Amino acid sequence: MFRYQILVEYLGTSFVGWQIQKKGISIQKVIQSVLSKLLKQKILLYGSGRTDAGVHALEQSAHFDLRDKIQNIEKFIKSLNYFLNPKKISIINIKKRNLKFHARFSAKERSYIYLIQNRMSPSVINKNKVWYIRKKLDLDLIKKGSEKLIGTHDFSTFRASNCNANSPIRTLNKVLVKKSKNQIKFNFKSRSFLKNQVRSMVGCLKLLGEKKWTLKKFEKVMKSKNRKNCAPPAPAHGLYLEKVIY
Repeated sequence: MFRYQILVEYLGTSFVGWQIQKKGISIQKVIQSVLSKLLKQKILLYGSGRTDAGVHALEQSAHFDLRDKIQNIEKFIKSLNYFLNPKKISIINIKKRNLKFHARFSAKERSYIYLIQNRMSPSVINKNKVWYIRKKLDLDLIKKGSEKLIGTHDFSTFRASNCNANSPIRTLNKVLVKKSKNQIKFNFKSRSFLKNQVRSMVGCLKLLGEKKWTLKKFEKVMKSKNRKNCAPPAPAHGLYLEKVIY
């Protein structure tokens, strides 16, 4: 038995998310079916985690097992991309791993990016790739709010009501907020995230940046551990899984 890690880039716009679901087309399902077709055996693909409908990935990580060794990885990647590229999925790399490696459970850190386009006119080029906000946001306030998120906290406020995680306690290792021209880029790093956590945090930081919330209100909402106090989550199309670190 041989185990391979696969690194995947995708535009999530037309998918129901990473994970296979009863209805709709998922990224996992599309890749799994192409792998099975080319390798002439049933392939099961295990991802590092789920991304929701509309969420993109710069480098999602997954693994699969094979009876036989892949003889020419570069050629195999080209064959995969022939079928996957038209569906807005690209295989970046495939690496041979030992059987102890698991795309999800071996991960030490996950990095997510969220992009906001903050200008008067909506973007044509970046449609479905950024969250367009017309009202000018206060970057300093957003940065002050984001600093409050760093560390180990009960993130119940930012947790989806249907989240299956055993505990709402998470440790945010890093939160960076940068602005370049009209684009605000958030970078969140943690070993794992709760369902909708990043989008919910960005939704609250947006209200802070619009000065609809004070920093005191932001802290109060965070510490309330109550989902009902959370701002509406930021839309999925501004979110990117950047990298999974092992």
